[in-house]
Amino acid sequence: MKLHTILILAAAIAASACGSGGKNGMPAQRHTEQKEQTAQGARSRTLRRPTVPIEESITVEKRRAWLAGHFWDDYPFEAETDPTLYDTLDMCRALAEYVSECVTPENADSLLGGLMRRAHCSRPMLDYFAMLADEVLHDPNSPLRNDEYYIPVLRVLVASPYYDEYDRIAPQYALDMALRNRPGEAANDFAYTLADGRSRRMHDIETDYLLILFNNPGCPACRQITDDVTASPLLNELGERGAFKVLAIYPDTDLDAWRDYLPQMPEGWINAYDGTQALTRERLYDLRAIPSIYLLDRGKHVLVKDGINVEQIEYAVMEHQANTR
Repeated sequence: MKLHTILILAAAIAASACGSGGKNGMPAQRHTEQKEQTAQGARSRTLRRPTVPIEESITVEKRRAWLAGHFWDDYPFEAETDPTLYDTLDMCRALAEYVSECVTPENADSLLGGLMRRAHCSRPMLDYFAMLADEVLHDPNSPLRNDEYYIPVLRVLVASPYYDEYDRIAPQYALDMALRNRPGEAANDFAYTLADGRSRRMHDIETDYLLILFNNPGCPACRQITDDVTASPLLNELGERGAFKVLAIYPDTDLDAWRDYLPQMPEGWINAYDGTQALTRERLYDLRAIPSIYLLDRGKHVLVKDGINVEQIEYAVMEHQANTR
């Protein structure tokens, strides 16, 4: 995805993000208060981005390293700073730029954890950057949402002496969920029930690549994912060889709605529902937003967690094939 598109979407997230209650990286009440303050009017201050010297732009690695070290030079990480004096929309854009241009899986802990430790100079500052991180890295509508990047943020929040036992409930919950089904780890197994009442287990599905689509009947975004999967030449070719299967699982309880919608689902898919409600009861997967898609390999290890689109799935398949040849 182009950076300008990411920034436009990040702006939309900051302007009209859906609250996710107590699952945020900061308690819901303070999160709401922060949004109300922002809604009172745009703040006057914006973050001045650094200009990378020509000599530091010779390689991507040098540019990234220089930018990571200077990106926040203009921001006063001081206890007396009132973070709400800064335009929150611009700060969301800034964090999105920082993540897009500087952060990689290898340096996420040092950069994002380090950023939160710099923001730890005061409780208001920590709360403010927790809110920004939640919007950019955790909000279901963010194209940059990434549990692996959000984990370092949450670890700082959970360990903060500014937070009491009650304050830690929300970030600890989010951390517990983020640590489940991580890329490279075995995905949590679960039972599913077919339309005829037969029950099977996810780990027993034999295929090279298993796409799990958590979906709801009539959900427009679910329909789009369904159409994109069925239109993918790569996934269709794999499916014809039995190397790719889809488990479309309905995690809720309105089975009449699910059965009514069943004829609109692809016949070749494993269309099922959570008959035991273990997905919800045991919180086996973080289903804060539907649709949610996971890609697993033959050993049921996670290749893609909470994927954004089918292009991401296709890329992961091609990358996995290249690495396993």
